[in-house]
Amino acid sequence: MKLKTLIVDDEPPARARLASLLAEIDDVQVVGEGANGREALELTMDLSPDVVLIDVRMPDMDGLEAAQRIARMNEPPAVIFTTAYDEYAVNAFEAQAAGYLLKPIRKDKLEAAIAACRRLTRPQMARAESATAASPPRRSHVPVRRRDGINLIPLGEIRCFVADQKYTTVHHEGGEDLIEESLRMLEEEFAGSYVRIHRSALVSVAHLERIERDPDGQYFVRLRGLTDRLAVSRRMAGDLRERFRL
Repeated sequence: MKLKTLIVDDEPPARARLASLLAEIDDVQVVGEGANGREALELTMDLSPDVVLIDVRMPDMDGLEAAQRIARMNEPPAVIFTTAYDEYAVNAFEAQAAGYLLKPIRKDKLEAAIAACRRLTRPQMARAESATAASPPRRSHVPVRRRDGINLIPLGEIRCFVADQKYTTVHHEGGEDLIEESLRMLEEEFAGSYVRIHRSALVSVAHLERIERDPDGQYFVRLRGLTDRLAVSRRMAGDLRERFRL
């Protein structure tokens, strides 16, 4: 089944480039084009696309507001932002964006974003929206800054967060990146999915493979995808034992 895609950008050359790149990706069908946020809403309701590629800065209604309104639809499509500005990444995630691509858009980046959207059916996203309506919003990705712009790391690929002075290292499936968010804020936002094992380490419960104890009584955790084990502080060991009934 082809992935129905809507392109929204106020610049005709930008729309043409996206359409050209999408034509080179298998099983993708461009079903319409719009020039602002209001047209994005109207076309989404009329065409029921699976994916909306939308610029941020546009006249009349910008892409962020349009994406927020799209997210409240009964069966919302996945939204991928396409923009020349990297400062909107956090706002994009708050609007439940599935991707964030910086212009000039490369085919491999676009293809990867489209592939990620294939794994999210519209009914799944609708159920996710219903769930977030009853609880505080939580990001599904963590933005990291690299030389080529902002990259979005899916939460499910993150093994742990390790703090070191003013920075926090994100250990994930693709390697490591630095962010400036504190462990305390990350722990509050991702409570339940991540557990504190040390004042400087927050680990993914989903990737927890084994809890070990050495002859001196020191606890360590091993995470799937990481070679080195992480030490558990003595203060946190009690909470860890209680949580996992050790």
